[in-house]
Amino acid sequence: MADIIYTYKDSVYANITNKCNCRCTFCIRFVKDGVGDATTLWHQVNPTLREVLDAIKNFDFSGYKELVFCGYGEPTCQFDILLEAAAYAKKEKGLKIRLNTNGQGSVENGRDIVPELAGVIDSVSVSLNAPSKKEYEEVTRPQHDNAFESMIEFTKRCREEIGDVRWSIVDVLPQEEKDRCIALSNKYDIPLRIRKKT
Repeated sequence: MADIIYTYKDSVYANITNKCNCRCTFCIRFVKDGVGDATTLWHQVNPTLREVLDAIKNFDFSGYKELVFCGYGEPTCQFDILLEAAAYAKKEKGLKIRLNTNGQGSVENGRDIVPELAGVIDSVSVSLNAPSKKEYEEVTRPQHDNAFESMIEFTKRCREEIGDVRWSIVDVLPQEEKDRCIALSNKYDIPLRIRKKT
């Protein structure tokens, strides 16, 4: 059985689904089965709400202040479970909640989900991945149309409703693309984190 809760470096993560609406060319899940202390993050069947809640309940969060929803899938593809599990972790464990996402949650769920997220999510990290629509579609290979525009709109809505939001890119991008991502970050006043490829 795949790990639902796992640790990596100094953080605890919740791996609630393997469903994803993108197929990023650099995604770590195409390279190895697990990250951090997880043996595997590939679920045979995506976990139920009860399984996710039990995993949170039974994990010793001593020394940790935050739970990050991020695994081998896009958390907003299991939106109801995400909301309930985040609310449970906040109430029962006293944790801050971060969502790592590709920013396609609203189009995936057919509505603006940000107001619902704002009730349980403290911070959001959105994968920017590329500085333009064409480059984004090439590297991200999204299932939805106008995914680049949807990601930007989602990020802007998170800044309005949640406040603590940032974009991230992987440091494998050419410097010229990084520079254009920085320019986009400045244009929309959204902080940018350049992270090392795992």
